[in-house]
Amino acid sequence: MKLRLFTLVLVAVLGLTTRSVYAHGFGERYDLPLPLGFFAVGGAATVVLSFILIGLFIRGEHRKFSYPRFNLFRFSPVCKVFSGSYLLPVKVLSVFLFFLVIATGLFGEDRPVDNFAPTFVWVIWWVGMGFTVALLGNIWALLNPWKIIYGWLEGLYQQFWPDQEMTLGFENPVSWGLWPAVALFFVFAWLESAFSESAVPKSLSQLIIFYSIITWLGMFIFGKHQWLRHGEVFSVVFGLLSRFSITEIRVVEPMVCRDCHSGDCLAEDGSCVDCYECTEYAQNPQFNLRAPAVGLNNTRVVSPSVVAMVILLLASVTFDGLSATPEWVTVQTYFIFSFPNLTYKFLNGAVIADTLGLIAIPLAFTGVYWFFTTLMFRAVGKKGPMVPTLVAAFVFSLIPIALAYNYAHFLGLLLTQGQQIIPLISDPFGYEWNLFGTGEYLIDIGIIGAKFLWGFSVAVIVVGHMVAVYLAHLRAMALYGDRTLVLKSQLPMLVLMVLYTTVSLWIVSRPITE
Repeated sequence: MKLRLFTLVLVAVLGLTTRSVYAHGFGERYDLPLPLGFFAVGGAATVVLSFILIGLFIRGEHRKFSYPRFNLFRFSPVCKVFSGSYLLPVKVLSVFLFFLVIATGLFGEDRPVDNFAPTFVWVIWWVGMGFTVALLGNIWALLNPWKIIYGWLEGLYQQFWPDQEMTLGFENPVSWGLWPAVALFFVFAWLESAFSESAVPKSLSQLIIFYSIITWLGMFIFGKHQWLRHGEVFSVVFGLLSRFSITEIRVVEPMVCRDCHSGDCLAEDGSCVDCYECTEYAQNPQFNLRAPAVGLNNTRVVSPSVVAMVILLLASVTFDGLSATPEWVTVQTYFIFSFPNLTYKFLNGAVIADTLGLIAIPLAFTGVYWFFTTLMFRAVGKKGPMVPTLVAAFVFSLIPIALAYNYAHFLGLLLTQGQQIIPLISDPFGYEWNLFGTGEYLIDIGIIGAKFLWGFSVAVIVVGHMVAVYLAHLRAMALYGDRTLVLKSQLPMLVLMVLYTTVSLWIVSRPITE
């Protein structure tokens, strides 16, 4: 995440270096104890070994996938925590932070390092929330301030017009799918990766206000749940990531799901998982513990817009890492010298390079993924589903790869520059306050060592690809049934996973520079 201005000021204050760096920097640089090739070969070999073991020990038909789960709502204290009265203070805090971010951005100190908004939005919320929902569950569904505020306004509206809903009631066209969210996520990725003023407090607040207007208009035109499901980009992204997590919300009342306005919320096996519209109206929803990643074993063929969102999610975080390497700086330099007269904040050589990169990487990922699914189709003798169906069927197996790279790429950012929130809590506007006595706190850049971070990155990337291999194998069993066809189909996927592993390790091994 290239918080350019924010990180330049932060690094200057800390006196770490006189060169400009990205926000990914975490302190000391670590020289690998062995050449990168050794790590790449070792990681690839581990992925291959996992493929062999999965092929040997996971057999039989897998057309309907179920998994053990434990309903935490069996315990009354858990039910109370998730009841409306107990959640109200949490929702109030979420809305308070939402307005605090806007206020500090508009009226606080201009320097990003002295303002609450950039650190909270780009580090604590964007990185921290992504980490949390992927591990623990979709808490964004409870904390989403746009959803909370609109819900409060709905309640007030129905005090005066109890028989009416606060919406124009337009149906979201089926052909739209997730395309509104895909388009908005691309804009968000561009702001994060290419727009140099995305960390400038005033610009950041103005962007939040603009997005808030879009979100509330979408809810008003199509209905709250319709827009949350198809257009509110962060609900869509965090919902996808939370499929990896160890918890789920499940509705077991068919009548509730039948009346769901968000669309067909039932999976192929008849389960309704993580549909928060159904959860609002269900009498006895379940809050289940489950094993990690099992929620990604999708049993339905997803739409092209879902495929596009998953690939864009994977490609954008990969580009974010690539854009911090010396190789990409060379590309930026070429465009800067090619367009010396373009010096606008929205249009300059660096912005052109980053924009083209942000377009090219997802297209390249799509092409590579399509190529290997075509090889899969040929490997099974052109039996079973056609290539477009295979592309959709296996796309959820890419999410562990995106998560693994996300953790490898952003852990250092969260643990080091995330500490900046400690003094900012006491002085959110940069007015030299010290409300809670933490205003003098200095960032401890040694909280995480470069050696540990590199080891963690290698481990999490390899494990993520192993999980991806496992999920792809399960999906192949559901599609083909025959064990021979399953193994043949997964050989191209294995090559793809090895390729992703090698590229990911190469990117995280590169020095961070600009």
